[in-house]
Order: sequence, then structure tokens, then C-alpha cells
Amino acid sequence: MESLVNFVQNEFVTKKDFPEFGAGDTITVYYEIREGEKVRTQFFRGVVIQRRGSGATETFTIRKMSGTIGVERIFPINLPALQKIEVNKRGKVRRARIFYFRDLTGKKARIKERRH
Repeated sequence: MESLVNFVQNEFVTKKDFPEFGAGDTITVYYEIREGEKVRTQFFRGVVIQRRGSGATETFTIRKMSGTIGVERIFPINLPALQKIEVNKRGKVRRARIFYFRDLTGKKARIKERRH
């Protein structure tokens, strides 16, 4: 049964070509917002806290500061409304899920940039 689910996901879920990114990277996600008949593009720029799952069920969490309030958003990688993802900065972190980042403020919340 599990192989049947994997087969259907591989065959019928369209793969989008997004750049490689991971925890600590600063990315911009462009996605569509539908309001009645109108469609507009909005972006969300922040630091990737985690990537989880695999295949069609993979998601990633982005955190940004809106004033003094932290805002997190979870995006499925196969969301049809996702238009594109831009990697702004590559961050140097030592773990795959940086939940400790939520508690940091000010200069402590900076992530060193990874050199290519």
C-alpha cells in the first residue's frame, strides 16, 4: 500500500524547480493570494528554521521579524500557489532545525554568512 502511495505521488504531483536551501538560509518566497476574482503576488522574506518531510509532503518553516513580533509561516514545497523561491543569503548553522533562533533578539539573532 505504501508503494502505491509513493507511485501516485511520483507520477501525478508536479515537481517545481526550486533552488537548494536549508536551515539558516534567508529566502524570499513569492506566492499567489486569491481575493475573490483578483489574484495578486505577495512575498515573505525570512530565515528558514527547518525543512521537514520528504517527497510530496515536504514543508519548510520561515521566520521573519515584523517590527518586534516574530512571524512564522509553514509552506508546503508542492503548494500550487508558490511561484518562486529566491535564496538571498546562505547561513552557516550547525543543526538542521534552529528552534533556538526563536529566543534570540538583537545582535544575537544574526547568522553568519556561508562562503561559497
